[in-house]
Amino acid sequence: MASDSHRSITLTRLDTGVYRATNPTGASIEFGSLMEDGLSPVELLLAAIAGCSAVDVDVVTSRRTEPEDFTVRIGAEYVRDDSGNILTDIRMTFDLTFPEGEDGDKARRVIPGAVKTSHDRTCTVSRTVEAATPVVVDIL
Repeated sequence: MASDSHRSITLTRLDTGVYRATNPTGASIEFGSLMEDGLSPVELLLAAIAGCSAVDVDVVTSRRTEPEDFTVRIGAEYVRDDSGNILTDIRMTFDLTFPEGEDGDKARRVIPGAVKTSHDRTCTVSRTVEAATPVVVDIL
């Protein structure tokens, strides 16, 4: 029986600086550093961090009521120095609006705990970045 814990994508070059990432179910996204009107790999990393936490928070808050607005902004400083390129000062901000009334109040009350739980425990993406997990590279 296959493991449920393994995650993977296959990256295919479409053109210079343009790629398609495809998961085992066939879902895909095109991106690249030279893609017109597309996301760069760094922007995809930021989207993955924000998206992971957004999913966590959305699941918890939307059990109470649907949001009127659910926006997550994320930014970072791109640093290029003698040791290489890196993002620093990654900052994510949730801007959530729920309807007036008891259900909206319930949703608003769980936001801080949901955001904290996502950051401290359930968001695999940001936790992996913060853990500085090594990346092993093989060449076939």
